[in-house]
Order: sequence, then structure tokens, then C-alpha cells
Amino acid sequence: MLPLVSRAGDWFLRSGIQEPSGGVARYYRADLERNHPVSTEITGYSASALVYLHSLTVDQRYLDGALAAGRFLAGAAWDPASCVLPFELDPPALTYFFDSGIAVRGLLSVWRATGAAEFLAVAAMLGDSMSRDFAAGPLEFHPILSLPEKRPLPRDPARWSHSPGCYQLKSAMAWWDLSEATGDLAFRQPYEALLSAALRDAPGFLPGHPVRAKVMDRLHAYLYFLEGLLPCSGDPPCATAIREGIGRVAGYLREIAPQFERSDVYAQLLRLRMYAAEIVPLDRAAAQEEAERLASFQAASSDPRTDGGFYFGRAGGAFLPYINPVSTAFALQAMALWDGAAVYRHLLI
Repeated sequence: MLPLVSRAGDWFLRSGIQEPSGGVARYYRADLERNHPVSTEITGYSASALVYLHSLTVDQRYLDGALAAGRFLAGAAWDPASCVLPFELDPPALTYFFDSGIAVRGLLSVWRATGAAEFLAVAAMLGDSMSRDFAAGPLEFHPILSLPEKRPLPRDPARWSHSPGCYQLKSAMAWWDLSEATGDLAFRQPYEALLSAALRDAPGFLPGHPVRAKVMDRLHAYLYFLEGLLPCSGDPPCATAIREGIGRVAGYLREIAPQFERSDVYAQLLRLRMYAAEIVPLDRAAAQEEAERLASFQAASSDPRTDGGFYFGRAGGAFLPYINPVSTAFALQAMALWDGAAVYRHLLI
């Protein structure tokens, strides 16, 4: 395993980003020397990342961490009475469609690795609540609901995460995965509905904002859309969208990077190139450049709270002070794939 990947894995184990509850903090603020509060979305991503690290190393510590994350999601975070997974627990004021899907996929990752039925059961109930509670129409899902009444929040067109859009397809993969896991084909129907809407709306998603830094943020979201196409990547419309999307993202990324760049965008783009290599010939020169840029975001320090983790972004050549679990998870997987690790869709973080 690449030293970069090993150090990123050690960061998950030693940094304190995963708290004793099993929940994972949204990020570590290096300038303030403290973690942001625990997030169910980030815990879901981290569960998938820890399962992935276990698949590479067979190191029991990673599986133990994944189990702790899964138990947090299925226990402390999950509200069985109202069938809801809050964004944060203190207070449980909001629930996000996107976060719920990421949590489902994290629970399914732990279930596949352990066979523990509790994780599949909660994942299925959460998947049901996503299709029921967030529905805004036959082809649309509300992005955010207030709790406890589950009322849609007002939408903000200037903020992609506060509006429905093609990026939601990444989260909707939870339904496809639940269909495979449970054998219930009804789970596939909402994924297919959102797929249709995403393919229709995605061409207008980029650039989507007059501020270049905001366009970089939208690249991250647009890559979620492209990742969400992977279950259907063999279908001609999806293959075309992936092929054209890789080129669009790469062009904007290189144009904006001198002012602002995000490590997760490099990681997602590199990872997508590897996952889509059968339908889009791999541009090795571009991938090599992205891998090198991505590696430069890894923190090196005597402080275990930062060492091995990945900075979220860099503006004007200076790192922003956020060591981010999702950036680290995407980065370690992208670099492992670039180093020759097997491409397996269910292990996509």
C-alpha cells in the first residue's frame, strides 16, 4: 500500500476525528485546534472509508472503526419513532436528503463487511424514509427538511446544497444499492426517476455561478452527479454524460486552480477516471497531474491530529485550515486506485 494511503488511514485511527461515540466530526480546525461537531453524513462517509481501508489491509482496527461508525448511525443517530436521521444530534433540527443517502451507503458498507443484520435493517428503513419524506414530485426531492415536523426549508438557488439538483444522484445510489441488497426492486424506482431528472438538468449545472471559487465548489457537486451515474454507466446516455463530464470538470479545474482548488475535486476526478476507464479511455498524463496535485494536500506534522489527513482546499497557494475526513477518504481511495487497487463499485466511498 502506498505510504500516502497508509498515513491517511492512520489519521482516521489516531487523530481523534472519530469520537468515542463512533461519530465522526465534520472536520478538524487546525488553526483553532478543535473538531467541528459530529455529522451523520461524515460518519457515513467515514464508515465506507474504514471498510475500504480494511479491504486493502485486513487490519482489524479499520473494521472496528467502521463498526463503531455504523453503530452510531444505527443507534444514537437513528430515530426509529419518526424514521429520520438528523444532520447533527445537538440539536436534531434538520435532516438532509443527501446526507441520508450517504449514511445508507455507509451502513450497507458495514453490513457487507460484517453481515450484521442491524445495519441492513436501518439502511432499508432510512431508504424508505428518503423516498417518502423528501418527495417533492415524481422527479424531485426536497434537499432539506426541518425537524421534528419534516417541513421543507425554503430553497436558495445560489447555494447548490439548498436546492434540488443533479448532484443528488450520488445519494440516490443508496436506493440502487438497497435494491441489490434486499432484492426489492421497488427501491430502484426512485433512483431511476432521479436519474432521468439529473440527466435532463445536469448540462446547466456548470458553471452555475459568476464567482470562480463557487464554480470550484460546484465541480465537487457535479462530480457527485457523475459518480451517481456509475450503476448505469453502460447505458449510452450515462456513458456520454460521464465522458463529456470528465472533460468539462478537468477544464474548469485547471482554469480555476491558480486562485482556488479543492483536494476533493482532484480526488473525485481521478477516482472517476479509474472507475470509468472501460467507457472513457484513461488520459494518463492528466491523471498523473491530478494525482500529484492531490498528494500535495496531505498534511505532514508531528501532531497526530493533522498528520496524514488532507487539507480541504488551497487559496492563493495557502492551505485553508480544515483537515477534512471526506477529502481524506476520497484522496486515499483515488490514490489507491491510481496505484492499481481493484475497482469495485460497492466500495466507492
